[in-house]
Amino acid sequence: MSYYYEYTRPKQVKGGIKAKPRRGGLQSWWAERWLKTLEDLDMGARLGRGKTYANRGQVVSLDVRLGGVRAKVQGSGVTPYNVTINIRKIDEQDWKRLAEKCAEPSITADLLMGRMPDYVEKIFDGLGLSLFPSKIGDLDTDCTCPDWANPCKHIAAVYILLGDEFDRNPFLIFRLRGAERDEFLEMVGFKPALAEQRVDETEEETAPIPLPADVAEFWGSVEQHEDRRADSAHIPEMHAALVQQLGRFPFWRGGSDFMPAMINIYKDASRRGADVAVGRQQDAE
Repeated sequence: MSYYYEYTRPKQVKGGIKAKPRRGGLQSWWAERWLKTLEDLDMGARLGRGKTYANRGQVVSLDVRLGGVRAKVQGSGVTPYNVTINIRKIDEQDWKRLAEKCAEPSITADLLMGRMPDYVEKIFDGLGLSLFPSKIGDLDTDCTCPDWANPCKHIAAVYILLGDEFDRNPFLIFRLRGAERDEFLEMVGFKPALAEQRVDETEEETAPIPLPADVAEFWGSVEQHEDRRADSAHIPEMHAALVQQLGRFPFWRGGSDFMPAMINIYKDASRRGADVAVGRQQDAE
């Protein structure tokens, strides 16, 4: 029986997930560290075979789950191949130990802003843990293609795209190792604002207040609006607060980083809204 796999050109995919143009490399240390980790696990040459697939957009879908990845990659076959990548999870007790070490305002602030400070990896190392897979046994991969190599080019293409997604959202690394973003932040001691707004289920519901039937009474007088308008124009100190709490948008393909772009949009919208509220005229742009 021969294990030689003859190369055939893959079928073109419309709307596939393409690798981000490097232009000098990935922007974050954690994404670079991910690819360096794979190379250290003796995957360097095999990763090269997946770059072509990733650059061509042969990956049809990519789903990062707790402890693993599920993807579909179009090869030369009629239907896409199913790719599975499982990564050994860090157990709950170790996550709690990590959270205790990360419970510092500076670290929490970075994590809330979607940044992974490099000393977080040192915290992992100090506890005898690894943020990234440290040995080949930490990875369990499978592809339905007929290629016997592991990783095959389809798995390698998924590895490359994971580097892109880590570049945008470092918390995907935590998810692969077994902890969701909000779960870890709660371990650290941060409670999302939405969670603090929960209403006690035993509390009686307040009866709804009917709206006025009279139109004039509903809208109020012009004088009332002038008073409200002068008092209510307020620009928040933190822009895009909810967006920052939710984290980076997955598979962002904009020309600039997602979070700074959203902050600038919210900042401009707040300024313009305040000007309209108090009746200031804006110069035409």
